[in-house]
Amino acid sequence: MTFEQWMRSVLDRVESALEHYLPATSTEPAKLHEAMRYAVLGGGKRVRPLLCHAAGELTDAKAECLEAASAALEMIHVYSLVHDDMPCMDDDELRRGKPTVHVKYDEATALLVGDALQSQAFVALTSDVLAPAQQAALVRELALASGSVGMAGGQAIDLASVGQTLTRPQLETMHRLKTGALLRAAVRMGALTGGTPDAKTLQALDAYSAAVGLAFQVVDDILDVTTDSATLGKTAGKDAKDGKPTYVSIIGLDASRALAAQLRSDAHDALAPFGARAQRLAELADLVVNRVS
Repeated sequence: MTFEQWMRSVLDRVESALEHYLPATSTEPAKLHEAMRYAVLGGGKRVRPLLCHAAGELTDAKAECLEAASAALEMIHVYSLVHDDMPCMDDDELRRGKPTVHVKYDEATALLVGDALQSQAFVALTSDVLAPAQQAALVRELALASGSVGMAGGQAIDLASVGQTLTRPQLETMHRLKTGALLRAAVRMGALTGGTPDAKTLQALDAYSAAVGLAFQVVDDILDVTTDSATLGKTAGKDAKDGKPTYVSIIGLDASRALAAQLRSDAHDALAPFGARAQRLAELADLVVNRVS
């Protein structure tokens, strides 16, 4: 099938998995479960689930196992967005083209939605479709990627950097934690879902993930200054308004575009040992960078 057909097939399966692993609105507390589903379902690029499925093809992972892992990844990602949008952090009113959770409901509900999605992710990862050894490996990957040495740590650096001038290496460190850690986990979890990859395989996948993760953030920084809010699905221009350091503010727009292109090339180079088996991963690297083409 074409890349577009493959992507649509994966997205449909991910949506069904999220429907399955999220609590029903008929279960109390109904308002919390409704808000969780509002935050997660029917939107987003689903980049992390797509990476998970693409990496799973390298190790012949079973579909139902990838669906559980992908649902967990997306729940962690969405929890971070819900908290990130709250007034105590970025204070945003638009996410995925609709009102943010604290605007749609209230701040207390948004806080609980994030908390509950984080827990629900690990419920999905301990599903019976995954063997006990797989569960342990995947739980560890996701916990490390989302904690203080991963996504949460990157967010802490981000908040502390408002109004500050960062060097390019400092900015890269922040984004490798805030954005890159969960993208790396998505690739590793996809591969681990199908078995136990050897060290060389994981090393190559980590190099790919590092390039894609950084490219994703560089492109986001570019889009923040070149795209309107309706297209972006969130408030455009907010980084500059809030005094946040970005690749565009540090190295400029043209250099940022060149860096994104170089990172795409780096991602393709990292996949060379896998040959045609890594086609979907290569196409996803193109998808990430081509958002600014």
